[in-house]
Amino acid sequence: MNYHTIAETTMSYNQIGYELRDRIAVITFNRPDRMNALTKVMEAELRQAMDQAGADSKVRAIVFTGAGRAFCAGMDMDELEVLPPDDIRAEKWMRPFDMNRRADYQTRYSYFPAIHKPIIAAINGAAAGLGMVLALYSDIRFASDKAVFSTAFAKRGLIAEHGIAWILPRVVGHANALDLLMSSRKIDAQEALGMGLVNRVVSHDQLMDTALGYAQELAEIVSPRSIQVIKRQLWDVPYQSLADAVMVANNEMWHSIQSKDFKEGVRHFIEKRKPNFTGD
Repeated sequence: MNYHTIAETTMSYNQIGYELRDRIAVITFNRPDRMNALTKVMEAELRQAMDQAGADSKVRAIVFTGAGRAFCAGMDMDELEVLPPDDIRAEKWMRPFDMNRRADYQTRYSYFPAIHKPIIAAINGAAAGLGMVLALYSDIRFASDKAVFSTAFAKRGLIAEHGIAWILPRVVGHANALDLLMSSRKIDAQEALGMGLVNRVVSHDQLMDTALGYAQELAEIVSPRSIQVIKRQLWDVPYQSLADAVMVANNEMWHSIQSKDFKEGVRHFIEKRKPNFTGD
């Protein structure tokens, strides 16, 4: 895939970019002069764009990246300097409880798992603080060989923010999580790969083609219904026993076997052709 192909659809935002490219929504942090440091405007626009992509029937996958030389360098220091203590608990960041979504995935930054589409983070440069938090809540992480990672919080007199104490050990293990959180040291892409923080490291100029190519495979050869259920299964597992997970799987299998996508999955295999999954 050529990342530079013309987008089918673009949406107007102030601090992010949103494009639809052949069933892939590309969401881009777009403050390259500030290393895509997060502002309240950017935060609100990101949530709106993710919800938009999640609700759009034309979108099969989401690729999430940053413009310029950074993915996201954390919270903008100008805003952090004047951040009122009560902002973190402000009602404006809360949402009414949605019975169709796990409550754990309705908080200020942990909402990515509740988006039904796969989210692929294409980490093009520095991912620090909240930038690293957002990368962790993505489903798949591809990194440029120029990417660097840092939790950063302890160096600012802060703590393990926004659920990173829950998710980071599940991704890299308890010992690595403690190291990264307490030291706030920077690690490069290869060390991140070694501890499982990212799925794959590629050359910087191949990052977007790799991420979009992977997303395109999901869009073309995999059932969107299956992806939605599998994503929910994996994000729900930390709250389940093995018996719970088996019972959920058995129930979902019963529904899957009756779906149109299951029939198409069998038919295209027998007929030796590309599938035409509809998500039904």
